[in-house]
Amino acid sequence: MSCTEQELSTQDMLQGHIDLHHHLYGYHKSMALLCATDLGIPGAIHRRGGAATISDIVADTMIPPAKLPHLRRLMRVLSVSGIFAVEEDVYKLTPASRLLVGDKASCNFSPLVHLVVSPAMLTTFSSLSPWFRDGRNTSPTALFEMAHGMPPWEMMKRDDTMNLALNDACVADSSFLMEIALRERGDVVFRGLRSLVDVGGGHGGAAMAIAKAFPDIKCSVLDLPHVISQAPDDGTHVLHCWDADDCVKILGQCKKAIPARGDGGKVILINPVIGYGVKQDSTLKETQVLADMNMIAIGGAEREEHEFKKIFLDAGFSDYRIMPVLGLMSIIEVYP
Repeated sequence: MSCTEQELSTQDMLQGHIDLHHHLYGYHKSMALLCATDLGIPGAIHRRGGAATISDIVADTMIPPAKLPHLRRLMRVLSVSGIFAVEEDVYKLTPASRLLVGDKASCNFSPLVHLVVSPAMLTTFSSLSPWFRDGRNTSPTALFEMAHGMPPWEMMKRDDTMNLALNDACVADSSFLMEIALRERGDVVFRGLRSLVDVGGGHGGAAMAIAKAFPDIKCSVLDLPHVISQAPDDGTHVLHCWDADDCVKILGQCKKAIPARGDGGKVILINPVIGYGVKQDSTLKETQVLADMNMIAIGGAEREEHEFKKIFLDAGFSDYRIMPVLGLMSIIEVYP
């Protein structure tokens, strides 16, 4: 039986043909975004007041004029996919590309682009099929080890460029989310706390934002030595980097360090909860599950509510509350 002789309408088959190609070509969007970021195109548009012609972009990014026809094609795919907007041959920033500009590192997500679409990550996923068939190495980071011969955190220590991209991406992400969290739920989540430790807090972006908004809270950051050594002197979502057993151990240690619930003790997480609060927004859930695929590379996971619940209970906590108020992320309070 040929593929066109199945019990499907012609329109269904043609739509399937479109959908298949859409998935196959999907990675071109990521590579086009990386290219635009490397060329400084979002910044060039921003410096022009948020709108620029193709000639403006060529002039400001020093792209050779001979590449102009190819640049038009690059900008077309990024405009169709929503990174830029275009009207009468004038390109404008969208909410997505506005996150790629700015002088403050804490407001610029360019390092996240370089991290997610880095050669190390792309090479890792080239080993996905062999990894599924290999039953010997059961380490959570086996996929990364198969591709690179070492765990991801070992590579971070050896590769300064990748380590810097990770830390800068975490600073931007945590600062961006914490600013919104403090504005929308700050009084609910942080009011009344006396001290706070940001576990896996990187360069301290989230801790500094909380300390600024609530000066009475004593904020500290706990992270690996090679991360802390590069942190600035001025002054969480960590669980997705680890498998379930390690998450239980991390939370178990947190539980030992915090007071009872009646005395204000709680663990605060900012993490995706796959599907939670999602109704018709398929883009949100697809982004959450794609983020989970990304975490496979380093042995982590994004989780559904029932998976979080098991981890919390196994770590000895009694209850939790999920607040899906940060788009891709949720604020989760976990109570002893």
